[in-house]
Amino acid sequence: MKVAIIGAGAAGCFCAIELKRRLPDAVVEIFEARKRPLAKVAVTGGGRCNLTNSFENINDLREAYPRGDKLMRRVFTSFDNKDTWEWFENEGVKLVLQEDNCVFPASQDAMEIVNLLKTRMRQLGVNVLVNSKVTSVKALLDQYDAVVVTTGGYHKPVASSSTGDLFEGLDLEIVPPVPSLFTFNLPSSPVRDLMGTVVENAEVSLAGTRFKASGPLLITHWGMSGPSVLKLSSYAARYLAESRYDATLLVNWLEGMNPDQARQDIGKTAVKNPLKQITNSRPDSLPSRLWTYLVAKSKIRQDARWAEIGQKGLNRLVETLTNDSYHIKGQSRFKEEFVTCGGVSLKEIDYKTMEAKKYPGLYFAGEVLDIDAITGGFNLQAAWSTGYLAAVSISEK
Repeated sequence: MKVAIIGAGAAGCFCAIELKRRLPDAVVEIFEARKRPLAKVAVTGGGRCNLTNSFENINDLREAYPRGDKLMRRVFTSFDNKDTWEWFENEGVKLVLQEDNCVFPASQDAMEIVNLLKTRMRQLGVNVLVNSKVTSVKALLDQYDAVVVTTGGYHKPVASSSTGDLFEGLDLEIVPPVPSLFTFNLPSSPVRDLMGTVVENAEVSLAGTRFKASGPLLITHWGMSGPSVLKLSSYAARYLAESRYDATLLVNWLEGMNPDQARQDIGKTAVKNPLKQITNSRPDSLPSRLWTYLVAKSKIRQDARWAEIGQKGLNRLVETLTNDSYHIKGQSRFKEEFVTCGGVSLKEIDYKTMEAKKYPGLYFAGEVLDIDAITGGFNLQAAWSTGYLAAVSISEK
């Protein structure tokens, strides 16, 4: 049996290893357009490789997978996050679970994962052909018993009916790809002067929509980043693309308190400290520089005392703390961890096998599909799971 895998990323390499273990006599060849395999894995998680997640804080897979949750629910019956943990530890990689539920190698070195996968492929006899760009899936289908497409996410928009040469001659629905997991540019906001400031639990949303997320927020020299912003960018990826990344970001700095709760909380501080300067009595969750900035943004004098604020001043302060508004104009990539929303429509895929419904012998795995996740190890988990299922399906067939 001959199997071609297009793309030597996480999904492709994992699929190849599992295939060769099940079919030792099979010829398994990976075609990689770039000069080395697993380049993206080497930089993921800031070079530490966030392998997966414990999923302990995920009540519904839609929270982790804005697109593809139904497929992931089915795929997890074959290979889930616990299986991933067991697989890598059985291979000799010691894993650690962080407080944020992210799973990393104990070495905190992504190259441990890269080298492991490369070593296993070499030992099993997987033929990895680098600098080998495939231009036609249809042509490979005529030469191999099975073809697995694991090319990763598209990095530029394509027409909905075609992705260009790669799928030429195949009737496949393609969801136009757009970026996901990115930070927000706030070019006209003075908040950027507070770069480096972190709020551990902020709630962010987009005005006029239902998109919202919460978690740590980081102010940068270009705007805002951090887990809360990255999650919001994932949830609203297509909306923001259609809006040309011109939107209004709303920030609740008080851990999700509603205006009434915030007014009551701030009001207590005012009653207890009537003669104290407002800038000197901030909520514990807010850094001093940010608090001073928010007080000024509420048009309250820096030397004003709580007794002088008045009801109108209190209302302005509560509004700023719970519904602070910023103009998003553009997006920035999140380091090297570029993820796309879009790809081969999941309507084309048999969820039980990862095989194309219209083309026997053609399989898909990983981000080439219209499946993507928030940050935290979920995207790599999708790669391991879909790559594994494709390998099992081919070996059983």
